[in-house]
Amino acid sequence: MMDPTTDNAGSSDRARSSLESLRTEISKAVVGQDPAVTGLVVALLCRGHVLLEGVPGVAKTLLVRALAASLELDTKRVQFTPDLMPSDVTGSLVYDARTTEFSFQPGPVFTNLLLADEINRTPPKTQSSLLEAMEERQVTVDGTPRPLPEPFLVAATQNPVEYEGTYPLPEAQLDRFLLKLTVPLPGRDDEIAVLRRHAEGFNPRDLRAAGVRPVATAADLDAARAAVAKTAVSPEITAYVVDICRATRESPSLTLGVSPRGATALLSTARAWAWLTGRDYVIPDDVKALALPTLRHRVQLRPEAEMEGVTADSVVTAILNHVPVPR
Repeated sequence: MMDPTTDNAGSSDRARSSLESLRTEISKAVVGQDPAVTGLVVALLCRGHVLLEGVPGVAKTLLVRALAASLELDTKRVQFTPDLMPSDVTGSLVYDARTTEFSFQPGPVFTNLLLADEINRTPPKTQSSLLEAMEERQVTVDGTPRPLPEPFLVAATQNPVEYEGTYPLPEAQLDRFLLKLTVPLPGRDDEIAVLRRHAEGFNPRDLRAAGVRPVATAADLDAARAAVAKTAVSPEITAYVVDICRATRESPSLTLGVSPRGATALLSTARAWAWLTGRDYVIPDDVKALALPTLRHRVQLRPEAEMEGVTADSVVTAILNHVPVPR
């Protein structure tokens, strides 16, 4: 008879191998954005959502499309604009003259992977229509809650430079995102590689021609999540996460520190990263590795600190350097 422990270990290894293959598939379309790719995989493992921030032209949308093409999951894209209505995202009741009844027409949010492109270009009312979907995994229309498919992930993009005609995401909305990933301009070698691909005929609108294939299924994702849930967390690591988050609330550079929800998010992402790297327990380096993308959007700078060039990343980094690391 097969040992259940051995069987579980084999299932975990297969799931890890499938999710590692996602990086290889995405790299066929996107060059030099490994941290963002890793962040998307971590978000999938944690049932979280991701906010991708970067200037136009750094492959934010392509990154999410490549992820969707690498997964056997349903995906939809919404281009957020100033005239977009909440019902354009969630769906609405439509009158049917033949039956003289109203029927619900699902919106694009009823999918596994929703690409919310340029989310800060739509008014707060439409932005907030995603709050229930992101937190409760359901949409309520006319008093009736309707569950969303599982898995469900929102990958939103925004431009950090152009503010004209944009609506900054409120704190409540930002806090719903598990990670905020910055997508920087590529280095010289990576940019040369991008141009070489285009010169050889790469078409970003045809990922199948680029060789991107589904390599992970919903079953792989379920097995991976189950394995992550078994990743051990010592009391010292839990205290370390709490000390980091409490330090943000005491920072003189911040008017808003990390909430307990943020502390829970950091613990969750650290566990996922530990499992991805092949361990069944969390170490302080796992917490440090995910601290910036997990916390940077959950803190608010004082105006005077911002004027002095202080950033959320620099504050969180200083706290990581200051809080004692458990042995």
